[in-house]
Amino acid sequence: MFLTNTVFKVKENPYLKEKYYYIHHKSGLDVYVFPKKMSVSYAIFGTRYGSIDNKFRLKGDAEYTEVPDGIAHFLEHKMFENEDGVDTFKRYAKYGASANAYTSFQLTAYLFSCTSNFYENLDILLDFVTHPYFTPETVAKEQGIIAQEIRMREDRPGNVLIFDLLKNMYARNSVRKEIAGTVESISKITADILYRCYNVFYNLNNMSLCVCGDIDPEKVLAVCDSVLLASPDIEIERCREPEKPEVYRSRSERKMKVARPMFDIGIKNTDIPEDGTERMKGSAVMSIVSDMLFGSSSDFFNELYEEGLLSNNLSLWSENNRDFSFFTLGGEADEPEKIFERFTSHMEKIKSEGLDEKQFASFKRVQVANTVRGFESTSSIANGFLNSVFDGGDILDYADILGKVTVEDANSLIRRIFAERNYAMSVVRPVDN
Repeated sequence: MFLTNTVFKVKENPYLKEKYYYIHHKSGLDVYVFPKKMSVSYAIFGTRYGSIDNKFRLKGDAEYTEVPDGIAHFLEHKMFENEDGVDTFKRYAKYGASANAYTSFQLTAYLFSCTSNFYENLDILLDFVTHPYFTPETVAKEQGIIAQEIRMREDRPGNVLIFDLLKNMYARNSVRKEIAGTVESISKITADILYRCYNVFYNLNNMSLCVCGDIDPEKVLAVCDSVLLASPDIEIERCREPEKPEVYRSRSERKMKVARPMFDIGIKNTDIPEDGTERMKGSAVMSIVSDMLFGSSSDFFNELYEEGLLSNNLSLWSENNRDFSFFTLGGEADEPEKIFERFTSHMEKIKSEGLDEKQFASFKRVQVANTVRGFESTSSIANGFLNSVFDGGDILDYADILGKVTVEDANSLIRRIFAERNYAMSVVRPVDN
């Protein structure tokens, strides 16, 4: 529940004993300040613009603008260059900050952490992200740098494995495309296209600032007031291609320089709620289910390990947001198909018998404890905050939502998405000697 002071709205969670301050700044930016008496302060400035946003139009446009794949990632790299030639990282170094940035499927974020001079570093963050500078010469130089990065990713079996799996699961959703694009796609990027994308997606009404640490909300507001200019509120229509419930194809395989076969199994879900809170509930349920069924203490893993079919833990990954939803498990195995067979038979048994209620409650307690521990890190809070607000959720609500999910919720989820038509697998095998 929000309380209101003179400027900010304040939201508190009595169970967590945490609160944050919120203001929709006059520039159009949503600002979230999470006070935390810790030595390290953290800020993240993000835009709802990721690799899947490659086709869009503004309200009133007759046609969609389609841009080269990888442009969001390319733009992230270019934002650190300044017209005056001063390196952004040197600006941060002057005030003792460690800075970085990243691009995901759905967002681009710029961040820093520091133990002092927070407001000076915040000034730098807001300043350079709101002042783009691109020229044909600097774009050409960056194309060479990112092309090398792409080729390196193409040589990484783990990266190849997951994107092969996404291509198996999705026929049209842009999540199937590499975040950095391809060497061919980035060769089509120009300074004009970069400015076009920047002006659309780096509009402050499409962005949020989340800061956490021993910070004064009023001082954060003062920095925003001094740096940010008002942005016109524009309506962005993002093209999202319709996706069939079933996977595009069930299998793919390739050979690379690996010591042992690697596999990823994916479960595709297209039944995504419109409401952000409901999506958070789905994420909470999946976090318990995945750990309970496939984690290091699960019967499934331990049986395969004891039989020598798996040599190490399964890697688990789940996504549940407005644009796509899936769960993956992967690892190394001499016989990946045997792992898949055991997976499908295991899930049929679970669907038939249901989850054990006491065991579910135990795993839920672990997840709740992990969530509470997440509030001991300023970076975890700020990063989690940004991801939550961009998907219509609220980080302070997640622990309560998690605590209320039931074994019936979990059994319903399992029956709904764990079905043969939703399964896909990618495999990377060693190159023949």
